[in-house]
Amino acid sequence: MKSLVRLGAILGIVGSTLLGPSLIGKMSALALPEPQILEKLRSVPVFTITDATGAPLIATVPKQGQGQTGNASVAGIFISQKDAQAFVEQLKTRNPQLAASVRVMPVSLGEIYQLTQANKGKPDQVQFAFVPAPQQVQSAKTVLQQTGQQVNEFNGVPLFLARGGPENGYLTIQRGQQEVIPLFFNKEELLGMVERFKQQQPNVTATIKIEVVNLESVLEALRTENDPFLTQMILVPSRESLEFVRSLQPAGAGNQNPQIAPARTAPAPAPARPAPAPARPAPAR
Repeated sequence: MKSLVRLGAILGIVGSTLLGPSLIGKMSALALPEPQILEKLRSVPVFTITDATGAPLIATVPKQGQGQTGNASVAGIFISQKDAQAFVEQLKTRNPQLAASVRVMPVSLGEIYQLTQANKGKPDQVQFAFVPAPQQVQSAKTVLQQTGQQVNEFNGVPLFLARGGPENGYLTIQRGQQEVIPLFFNKEELLGMVERFKQQQPNVTATIKIEVVNLESVLEALRTENDPFLTQMILVPSRESLEFVRSLQPAGAGNQNPQIAPARTAPAPAPARPAPAPARPAPAR
């Protein structure tokens, strides 16, 4: 955990990626090996609270679940840097001495995933608890309620995606030479992409709908499922997160990871075409 991701590695998804939306066509099912999982996750910044040495701030809580005894060590992983900073500000009131020695640090979601898998089953395992942005949790509840579901809470970190067209296909973006399915951490940014799509293909405007799944189920599916949806999906961090990480880079540093280059502007999309609707993680309740 002390070895935080290089800043250049989490700037792989930039604003120009969100040009040229279209509807997904035929997908081929391929298993997703761990290196590909890590490639999908390493460009996503999340935020943790660390001490002066870079070690995460750990909370000791009673273990949950039937038959569980003793305590568990838990580190909070914030999706929003602003929420992480707000936690530090609250800590200044409750424990000023501790607050003086901690700071908010970005870390790759890929690193969190890798550490989780490496430490599974170990007696001293540190568990990572994701802390979603409250506004996005409320947006997720609203999306589910608009479909007629009775939802009082949303468990986990919401991810937003869109579907539409005659065959209810996934809305996609062009990333380099690939057509991919974006899952957004920020609903408002997905809506911006949807508006651009509607301008390009107004004939399918009425069919577009927003859906929501949770990050935790996606991470589990990446590890256990063989699904074409998972092969072509990408996670799109919020602009707030990317801008914060970019602000930490030295001037003129640029992208330091040669395997993740900024996506090129996509050409104008072809008309929407029929698309299969493969299985995917179910929405959290």
